[in-house]
Amino acid sequence: MDHAATMRRAYELLNAHDVDGFVELLAEDFTEHEEFPGLPPTRDGVRQFFETTLAAFPDLRFEPQDVFAGGDRGIGRVRWKGTHRGEFMGIPPTGRQIDVQVIDIVRFGPDGKAVEHWGVTDSLAMMQQLGVVPEGAPA
Repeated sequence: MDHAATMRRAYELLNAHDVDGFVELLAEDFTEHEEFPGLPPTRDGVRQFFETTLAAFPDLRFEPQDVFAGGDRGIGRVRWKGTHRGEFMGIPPTGRQIDVQVIDIVRFGPDGKAVEHWGVTDSLAMMQQLGVVPEGAPA
């Protein structure tokens, strides 16, 4: 199976705001290892995360920079770009733009569905771009 193609398809579905189609790429027993405050580390938790994130950033685009696959894993280096137009993690809309780097690592099952995800998001850069955390040199 072409896990890199599946990952690219996932980003395309999210760009189309097709959260249902995206969730269909996840196994029923999917486990999320990147913590989302207040959400379960499950398929349903991932659905909730993307529904609220896309509502907060209605023009959000997922731009894959690199996508690799080997064995049962896929890895993506992705840029998230969008405008903060709705509440996000308790932050009221700022109208500011974000441009954030994300790394996704996905393990796929024999049926080609994602069974686990590990992610690293540059949350500090996002919070600085939203104006929640001051920009500047670290202390």
